Amino acid sequence: MATFRSASTLVSSDGTRFPGTAALFTEPGRHGGTPPWAGDFRLANSAGNGPKDAVGKTFSLELPDGSTGTVVIQSVKSGKGGVMMALMGQDAPPF
Repeated sequence: MATFRSASTLVSSDGTRFPGTAALFTEPGRHGGTPPWAGDFRLANSAGNGPKDAVGKTFSLELPDGSTGTVVIQSVKSGKGGVMMALMGQDAPPF
């Protein structure tokens, strides 16, 4: 279950912005370490098909409160509901 769900923006290394909705969650940290986090990102209709060849690339994820996190795109699926990307967070969760 998502612990964070809100409108967010993926930002590529060249500054291209892709609006959408992020649903993020954390898992328990091991031995007191930084808890891993992951989630899904659904592109807004205005974002088109999103970034090309995104799998394995690193992006910044901007949340509405101005906080950011670094994510790696794990997979991209296109379907009836639009374009959905699976994200794996890096470092501390931004939410």
